[in-house]
Amino acid sequence: MPLIREPAMPKLRLNIRYLPFLALLLLTGISGLVLIFVPQLWVLAIFGIAAGLSLVGLYDLRQSRHAILRNYPVIGHLRYMIESVGPEFRQYFFESDRDEVPFSRQTRVLVYQRAKGVEDKRPFGTVESVYASGFNWLTHSIVPKTIKDTNFRVRVGGPDCRQPYDASVYNISAMSFGALSANAISALNRGAKLGGFAHDTGEGGISRYHRAGGGDLVYQVASGYFGCRNDDGSFSPGKFAAQARDPQIKMIEIKLSQGAKPGHGGMLPASKISPEIAEARGIPMGRDCVSPAAHSAFSTPLEFMAFIALLRDLSGGKPVGFKLCIGHRREFMCLVKAMLETGITPDFIVVDGKEGGTGAAPLEFVNRVGMPMLEGLHFVHNLLRGAGLRDRIRIGAAGKIVSAYDIARAMALGADWCNSARGYMFAIGCIQAQSCHTNRCPAGIATQDPRRMKALDVEDKTQRVARFHRNTLKALGELVGAAGLSHPSEFLPYHFMFREKDNAFQDGNEVFEDLPEGFLLTGSTHPDLQAWLDRWNRASAETFEPLRMPKSRFAS
Repeated sequence: MPLIREPAMPKLRLNIRYLPFLALLLLTGISGLVLIFVPQLWVLAIFGIAAGLSLVGLYDLRQSRHAILRNYPVIGHLRYMIESVGPEFRQYFFESDRDEVPFSRQTRVLVYQRAKGVEDKRPFGTVESVYASGFNWLTHSIVPKTIKDTNFRVRVGGPDCRQPYDASVYNISAMSFGALSANAISALNRGAKLGGFAHDTGEGGISRYHRAGGGDLVYQVASGYFGCRNDDGSFSPGKFAAQARDPQIKMIEIKLSQGAKPGHGGMLPASKISPEIAEARGIPMGRDCVSPAAHSAFSTPLEFMAFIALLRDLSGGKPVGFKLCIGHRREFMCLVKAMLETGITPDFIVVDGKEGGTGAAPLEFVNRVGMPMLEGLHFVHNLLRGAGLRDRIRIGAAGKIVSAYDIARAMALGADWCNSARGYMFAIGCIQAQSCHTNRCPAGIATQDPRRMKALDVEDKTQRVARFHRNTLKALGELVGAAGLSHPSEFLPYHFMFREKDNAFQDGNEVFEDLPEGFLLTGSTHPDLQAWLDRWNRASAETFEPLRMPKSRFAS
């Protein structure tokens, strides 16, 4: 069937959709004639605007890329303008206080209020649907306690660690310089220094802005080995040691995967690499910077344990752990088997949920890849219990942890501390415009545009970061006291209730059960543990490949 070719300039029939364009042509002609006889500035302005828009309309009619612009010359551009500010319009004019896209207005306002130190109380009762499926709540005590010191901390460092770190239970999660602006990094790190908590560098390396702030740093080592890489992108032990032995570095975090895009690498094009980014990452100017999906320093569970031991030694005995979003549960069991076989254990594991944030990722990864934080956290906690290793390894949790209730619930399900990225971004002024990948962040946070980032006042935002941390921990202390406890580490699943359907709820310890210590090693015959044991028996310390694939219960 032959192709039907349209003429380069479609015929202008008398159609309502062309009326605005025809009106502009008419206004251009009339104002041009008037300008000849009345050479006034206001007439010239009208003629210039009308003529300019008429030229836009003529171009719209001739171009073939956008059908909307050909059918609606000039006014069709309004569609693209409105689409570009859609997220801002939705969050300010259309969404309710409880719509999560991805953070509700209620949540964002809570962070803003705590960061500013203004009233954060609510009148008139809850707006939550307390009888809806999925609602959960904290149980309280008849004899609550008053918690005066809310500077809650946890010691991180296993038996092989020579420089343990007393971490706050609420820290700044991984966000790289490059993804965030210089002013944003400065405000976050100075706020961490002021508030006495830790700031994860993200995989982009340690920038001059991290160092100038003086706050405690968690140095993240990812597959690109930024700041500790050879020219070919491989890991450099010497460069790592030079970085990690800096007293400002308190812990080392090996990034295996990120919640928002697990199993996905990245590439920073040469055009976006500034001298400061090149300095922090240890990469050359003028060349694309690739972050592989997988590490090159190890490829098996046993090699990974050896890598952990190497980093601990090179850092002078500082806590070394890793961060991941749970995917194949058997693969994590492979790591635990390697821990048992080698006797090498990480000092900590950070469990990132698939609800975690990112500067940019494919939609399929953001929405459909990886395990959510609560389930991933509970799985890691129970697996370490089953292997008899839970008392040697601390667990951190990340993934939309913004309020004191979020922290309390995560700690009840196995976390020893929590990290937040977007919570602290809100604290320094993020409005959730969701333009992080465009370099046009309206708050000057997720951009490298010097004019935009200049709008972020470092001194003011430093105070807001520290204040948000302090007020959130104060609120956490009130929850701890209300439950009749003395420290958030005492929270258990038992302290929470979960509504499974409209007229039924369960104790947290029924929904998120703590499994028996060492059951994977003793070969328990309890029928409810057989799925765990089957997956455990398919895991190997020598390889991440499955020893055998699981079959359906109907297979012979």
